[in-house]
Amino acid sequence: MQIKLSDHFTYGRLLRYTLPSIIMMIFTSLYSVVDGLFVSNLVGDLALSAVNIAFPITMIIGAFGFMLGTGGSAIVARTLGEGKPELASRYFTLFIWCVAGLGVVLSIVTIAFIEPIMRFAGASDLLLPDCIAYGRILLAGSAVFMLQSAFQSFFSAAEKPKLGLLLSLAAGATNIVFDYVFIALLDMGVVGAALATVLGYCVGGVIPVVYFLMPRREGLRLVRTRFYGRQLLHACTNGSSELMSNISASVVGILYNIRLMDLLGEPGVAAHSVMMYVDFVFVAAFLGFSMGSAPIVSYHYGAENHDELKNIFRRSGVIIAVTSVVMVAASELLSRPLSAAFVGYSPELLELTTHGFRIFALCYLFCGLNIYASAFFTALCNGALSALIAFTRTLLLRGGLVLVMPLLFGVDGVWWSVAAAELLGAVLSAALLILMRRRYHYA
Repeated sequence: MQIKLSDHFTYGRLLRYTLPSIIMMIFTSLYSVVDGLFVSNLVGDLALSAVNIAFPITMIIGAFGFMLGTGGSAIVARTLGEGKPELASRYFTLFIWCVAGLGVVLSIVTIAFIEPIMRFAGASDLLLPDCIAYGRILLAGSAVFMLQSAFQSFFSAAEKPKLGLLLSLAAGATNIVFDYVFIALLDMGVVGAALATVLGYCVGGVIPVVYFLMPRREGLRLVRTRFYGRQLLHACTNGSSELMSNISASVVGILYNIRLMDLLGEPGVAAHSVMMYVDFVFVAAFLGFSMGSAPIVSYHYGAENHDELKNIFRRSGVIIAVTSVVMVAASELLSRPLSAAFVGYSPELLELTTHGFRIFALCYLFCGLNIYASAFFTALCNGALSALIAFTRTLLLRGGLVLVMPLLFGVDGVWWSVAAAELLGAVLSAALLILMRRRYHYA
């Protein structure tokens, strides 16, 4: 039986509803992981470093799609909770077309300035050609990447999380197959990795447009709309935390690459690349749960169903806490085999990566709370608090500590800065959740 946003959610029902979003986010994160595996093992560690320098730039662009997806889906779900399905579809249509148009504009601008952008991101003379080759192709696919990012949120609001999962699996399979064809068979290097990734984006970004254009009697669909300036602005401000979080994470990634280039050179960037690939998958579980549960929160907030809101918040907190402990244990146990999958061909690089990842992985004790708290306030249409959490934990704390802690602890300070930033961010998240509980009636 299909689970509705209006249902009462037990642990089982909440996990069943959010599981497609969790798997979807994990599988989407595997795009970059597969690229990294193929590039590192078949092209080399220098190419892996180049990919890691270029990738944050493309993620900054994709963040705008994620912003309109998360901010817009909260508005759409709340409007559905208010009993206005046709208006919700018109809002949905406006958000999707704005994502596509913005993606085209950003592609043109960033490709025109690709070389100075990659220099700014930390590319050395040795890495610059591969950075440009990889980044140019990914930036050309910005529109479809942004659409895919937006639809990941809207599928949950449309009560179609399983369809979103199927499309994500299809997109990921496309990326994997063409990675093998372009890199292993045709020896196209980083260009092949970029082409395979963009083809995966096309599956996840274009097919949903076709699906939502199909006439259906009920549910969200793409319809004739008009410009709703207030709602568009609200979606941008409400999703600003996700925009800030993604941009800040990318900027911090650039800072880490620059810091490691100074301390260790290209091998340091390669080691950081491995940690980021694993981090994409682990953090994707928190992102998927937060994204999948957000429309439920928005719906019951719009319907003023405070009892169910309390129920969702309480059960979500337990799920996040248990998952955090499991993730830290798993990452400590698997740090060496995961590192070996990427850089097993270099004993020195393997030791560097394994040691750093064991320290870095402690951040999973705290980042789940931070991710959920930010998404929770977005679902309640309080983009300001959500943005405060995102800005503080990423740019302010991670960015600040990575500049300071290596001065005190050397290279280990780079890895410890992540866990320290997430711990301090968790203190802020917990304080805001306690302070706002009476205003929104979730506890």
